[in-house]
Amino acid sequence: MGETILEAIEFGGLIIDALGSAVILIGIVWGLLTWVRDRFRLTDRREAFKNCRQRIGRAIVLGLEILVASDIIHTVAVEPTFTNAGVLAVLIVVRTFISWTLVLDLEARWPWQPEHRSATGSA
Repeated sequence: MGETILEAIEFGGLIIDALGSAVILIGIVWGLLTWVRDRFRLTDRREAFKNCRQRIGRAIVLGLEILVASDIIHTVAVEPTFTNAGVLAVLIVVRTFISWTLVLDLEARWPWQPEHRSATGSA
């Protein structure tokens, strides 16, 4: 019985892995399609590039968060060894650093800082 639960948890981790990868892939495709659409619709091509870059960046941040969750499930539930915990710690630090730098680059603020508000009150 315990082996069946372990297999189900491992399968769930694989599903979450696939979901994280799919989020990144779909986000890249969506961003590029947005860029193609906006390039012909907008007069400012820099704005089209900015929209594309923002969509892709946000998809990567979300995908990385999902992949971290998958790594935690795999390490804690499937193979709880000190070696795997060390690898998990390194992966989490690297992915967190990437996420933070992406948020800093895309939104000009650190993730723990409040969002900038315009004069109209919208983000």
